[in-house]
Amino acid sequence: MKKYELKVYPKGMVRKAYRVIEICGKDTLARLCEVIMDGFDFIDEHLYEFCIDHGPYEEGNYHRQPDGPGEKSADIELNRLGLIKGQNFFLHYDFGDDWLFVIHVQKVMETDSYASPAIVRSKGEVEQYPDWDDDDWEEE
Repeated sequence: MKKYELKVYPKGMVRKAYRVIEICGKDTLARLCEVIMDGFDFIDEHLYEFCIDHGPYEEGNYHRQPDGPGEKSADIELNRLGLIKGQNFFLHYDFGDDWLFVIHVQKVMETDSYASPAIVRSKGEVEQYPDWDDDDWEEE
């Protein structure tokens, strides 16, 4: 079984804020999204897509909730993606606020047993809604 070490950071913030995640190949892209959202203290309530070979909003991306026939689901296991060391792919999260997380494959390792995903290193903080204040919340 494969295990991956992934460095994840919001685009443009590689030196300011990142999380290094170890995750098994049996885990899905959907599970990876959960770990990323938890790692950055984001509320996981929005649509998202993983862009492996394409840019945001393109056909062939893996979606949280596929809309139509032929769309790929984020419920695919990481092992099925053929990830290699040095590869980058992206999590496009919250199409309104348009977060783009770069996911860099730092290591691909072999393991004999499954381990839950874990954040093994982190740096910096990111605010999901930096322009949001508590008065806005109370009005809704």
